[in-house]
Amino acid sequence: MYTPRAFATTDLNHLDALFASDPFVTLITSDADGLPFASHLPVLYRRTETSVLIEGHWAKPNPQTLHAEDALMIVHGPHAYVSPSWYLDKEPAARVPTWNYAVAHLSGRLERFEDEAGLADIVDRLSVHFETLSGSDWRFEPEREDHRVQLRGIIGFRFVPARIELKFKLSQNHPEANRRAVTDALAASEDAGAKAVAALMREHALPRTGEDSK
Repeated sequence: MYTPRAFATTDLNHLDALFASDPFVTLITSDADGLPFASHLPVLYRRTETSVLIEGHWAKPNPQTLHAEDALMIVHGPHAYVSPSWYLDKEPAARVPTWNYAVAHLSGRLERFEDEAGLADIVDRLSVHFETLSGSDWRFEPEREDHRVQLRGIIGFRFVPARIELKFKLSQNHPEANRRAVTDALAASEDAGAKAVAALMREHALPRTGEDSK
């Protein structure tokens, strides 16, 4: 991923936040001919002081289950259009449109599994996590044959990234006055993505003052 120095970060707390906000990732592998193939999947994320683990599953007919182990996972953060009309120095600096966003690229190797216990565990944990978030209460019931038989239709995976790239493009290459103007314009938008980018800019691209600096 092309990442100018101004937009790069190595703080894995930012990766935590991306996964917490949107754990629906893009998983890219290569087929036998070397052509890229992408799947879009919900995942579970866990980080310790020494490692990152992402878990999920495919539908068994998905050809990605047969690809080589090397993979790229893209974690999507919020994004928004930035108009040059918002910059205070738009005329003297001849500013042009751009797009602000946050994203993570994780490179590593996939470990597949098909044992019933492992599949039951990942389905159970996925359902508990996302049902809780949605305010619902469906649960995988391993004692039910009609639930267990569904496991035959999936293949699980574990992904431990060997390389993590984080890009938070939030107008850091602009003067503070421009950054504040862009933040204010995005915050005033009715678009949820624009508001989310404004919140990221307040956190990562603007100096903290008053209570925020304590």
